[in-house]
Amino acid sequence: MAGRINDDDVKAVRDAVPIDSVVSEYLQLRNAGGGNLKGLCPFHDEKSPSFQVSPSKGLFHCFGCQEGGDTIAFVMKIDHLSFSETVERLAAKAGITLRYEEGGYNPSHQRGERIRLIEAHQAAAEFYVRALESPEAEIGRTFLAERGFDQDAAAHFRVGYSPAGWDHLTRYLRGKGFSDKELITSGLSQDGRRGPIDRFRGRLMWPISDTAGDIVGFGARKLRDDDNGPKYLNTPETPIYKKSQVLYGIDLAKKDIAKASRAVVVEGYTDVMACHLAGVTTAIATCGTAFGNDHIKILRRLLMDNGSARVIFTFDGDAAGQKAALRAFEDDQKFAAETYIAIAPDGMDPCDLRLVKGDDSVRDLVEPRTPLFEFALRQIVGRYDLETPAGRAAALDEAAAVVAKIKTSSVQREVAVQLAGLVGILDQEFVVHRVAQLARWARDKGGDHGGRGGPPGARGPRGGAPQQAAPAPAFSGPALNLRSPAHRTERELLKLALQKPALVSPAFDAYGVDEFTAPPYAAVRECIEEAGGAEQGVADDRAYLGAVLDAAPDNTVRNLVTELAVEVFHGKSIDETYAGMHLVHVRLRAVDRRIADVQSSLARLGTNVAPQDLAAAQNEVWVLQQYAQTLRAHGAAAL
Repeated sequence: MAGRINDDDVKAVRDAVPIDSVVSEYLQLRNAGGGNLKGLCPFHDEKSPSFQVSPSKGLFHCFGCQEGGDTIAFVMKIDHLSFSETVERLAAKAGITLRYEEGGYNPSHQRGERIRLIEAHQAAAEFYVRALESPEAEIGRTFLAERGFDQDAAAHFRVGYSPAGWDHLTRYLRGKGFSDKELITSGLSQDGRRGPIDRFRGRLMWPISDTAGDIVGFGARKLRDDDNGPKYLNTPETPIYKKSQVLYGIDLAKKDIAKASRAVVVEGYTDVMACHLAGVTTAIATCGTAFGNDHIKILRRLLMDNGSARVIFTFDGDAAGQKAALRAFEDDQKFAAETYIAIAPDGMDPCDLRLVKGDDSVRDLVEPRTPLFEFALRQIVGRYDLETPAGRAAALDEAAAVVAKIKTSSVQREVAVQLAGLVGILDQEFVVHRVAQLARWARDKGGDHGGRGGPPGARGPRGGAPQQAAPAPAFSGPALNLRSPAHRTERELLKLALQKPALVSPAFDAYGVDEFTAPPYAAVRECIEEAGGAEQGVADDRAYLGAVLDAAPDNTVRNLVTELAVEVFHGKSIDETYAGMHLVHVRLRAVDRRIADVQSSLARLGTNVAPQDLAAAQNEVWVLQQYAQTLRAHGAAAL
């Protein structure tokens, strides 16, 4: 049975791996002010960044879907790992050797499945790279050379070769301590008559990495005529490889995609290589499947959906390429980026173009020229005889149905006007009306009553600022009302206690849970109390926040803690004066509420109250009133 990871080692891992460096492996982060960073949330679909990271606190929080936590929680959530798997992965990144309690540590048995499968792929990639240097792999080296790729290019992209024998890799990985079950599960081996055999044999191998840079699969190209398999053979679906969720080259291209706000989508491994070697380092490709929703989500998180973002698709000029372009246009609205299409002269792909005409021609190819929607409509309209009324009507019917899918009404109208020009119909308003009519029919049929412009946040291929409505937090108590001055002040004070504990300590620790009128805020105050108070945060900020999170009774409260720990302050100068003002306001409201409660009780009792109880109540009110006057006169000095 696997031992429990030592608590001190878990803390060391949390402290050693900066949360912003980990999150940046999956999405682009930008300055959010107050030392925080922001980006598009990887856990829900959004078009305006509501995901914030606080490097100083080691926490993240999404104000849209309420996901939050520390570095470990982020990796667990995004990569679907267990706690121990995540700690092991981050420890390896930080170079920390973990200690296990309740027994010895046997890596081959105690490391999580995902980590074991990734390690198997890493070992396989190294095996394939070495095999490319063998005499048998001459055919593979020739294939690369004929396409303009030398030894350095092969090394940069970690291209390898799988030997033609039955079980060369299988035996190698067994020698590395991997079990037959792990080899089958990974997709590197498959069942044979006498046990596992290599899945890939006698092929050129491209490693496929996820956004974090971990190798999760391979693409294999046929080299010999006697190979009866498909031209390209990819890793099958496995626990770590989902072809609809990976993009070849994303590990190499992600930083430049984020920096340039631009991505180039090509069709194959050699096209990615050609583009990168030609200086187009934002090129990526799908792995044996059409470009779809999950691919869009990956790119959107890197592009940040700003107004200058560009996505350029390169497709062959043949029928298959045109079909791919139309399919891409179907998903075009899911981007906030401008989308374009690039088709090389004579239908050459980027690899052929670089070989025939050089690097400059590849760079020139991917300069945005033709908007994707315009290309898609031209492909549709081009199939009809526009010289006849019947041909124009048929072209309009098919193309208008496509334009009607654009959910932003202003963009829909703009494209409809351009469609009128493509079809040759002078009455533009007729075409606009026809498209709008088809859009209404589609909404009625699908039960979408969200209004003429479609749901908030949707947009078409050419612009329009997206707006994303964030769902309300799912608190079990009464809803927070941030229009309430009391709730706003309590929220700000809790943020100070979590983010700037030195400014409110030790006064804050004398505040009772009942001084916070919003139940969610009272729950956070209780967590701080159980963690030893804000005073604990003065000495060790990270440990203090960890203790507060550990004290949370459920995920709802835990998520609110992370939200408050990363949210920016409303004030311009966050200093002792600012902190004192909020300490005083929260205490004053608590005092005023207590005075009102006592006076209300006396009013209800009337003459039925005992004389000694009446005197005690009146004395309490007098004392509280004097305290309130002192607070108003002297501020935080009276606390």
